[in-house]
Amino acid sequence: MQNRKSIYGIMGDPVEHSLSPLMHNAAFRELGINAEYKLFPLKEDELAGFFADLRKKDNEIFGFNVTVPYKEKVVEFLDSLNPFAQRALAVNCVVVTKDRLFIGMNTDGPGFLAHLTELKFETKDKRIAILGAGGTTRAILSAVCMLPEHPESIILYNHRPERAETLIADLADRVDMSMVSVAESIDDLNLELADLLLNTTPIGMNPADPLLVDPELLHADMLVYDVIYNPAETKLLKMARQKGAKTANGLGMLYYQGVLSLQHWAGTQLRESVKTKMRESLQQGSSR
Repeated sequence: MQNRKSIYGIMGDPVEHSLSPLMHNAAFRELGINAEYKLFPLKEDELAGFFADLRKKDNEIFGFNVTVPYKEKVVEFLDSLNPFAQRALAVNCVVVTKDRLFIGMNTDGPGFLAHLTELKFETKDKRIAILGAGGTTRAILSAVCMLPEHPESIILYNHRPERAETLIADLADRVDMSMVSVAESIDDLNLELADLLLNTTPIGMNPADPLLVDPELLHADMLVYDVIYNPAETKLLKMARQKGAKTANGLGMLYYQGVLSLQHWAGTQLRESVKTKMRESLQQGSSR
């Protein structure tokens, strides 16, 4: 990292809800680094200008995260991708080298798997239902399907089924998608048989958002995982908890992908005290 103040951040639309600045700025303080993590709210027509400015030698940005809806869109602006991002073709972490080259990474998939391990959920022979077919699904699907401990089945539902079909067809060129299918309707997710229900859509961030699934199909033998972490308990998670299901929001995934992102930017492993500060800042921020 540089002697002058280095800027990092998160780009997307929206980004105002993000807790990433709390986590990364806590890490910078613990590391004693002259750096700051900011929000980069960008509309799609501003992306090209953002990356053009990023090329300039005097630009102080040396890395950033990418959130919805740009995890797939940013790929066209990057110089290279690391192996996992190349297979997923979704990027949530960009390293900007001292020569102003852009390297795309994906820490979402590994971050999700790390959180599943913490939750003691094993994917082997499990039945998984996923809501959504965007960049987060792309990363998670790639990571899960690359595991030797294959699930028995993964069923994907998107309000536009053709988007889910396109996602699977694209990934199948690089990842084994043989256990993945597309549900034409919510009912086809077979939630009564599912071991894991995963929501990767933004539906649930707003209290007025509808519940996507029939709560009667949620049950005590499943894990319901919502990648949304703000609010800490979405309507889906509340209903699942009331049904006796184990529940988790995306705060753990956010933490693990954040640690991996910072390690990519710093080019080194983080000591445990830094990781602890990152997690504590997220927990404090999510309880406000």
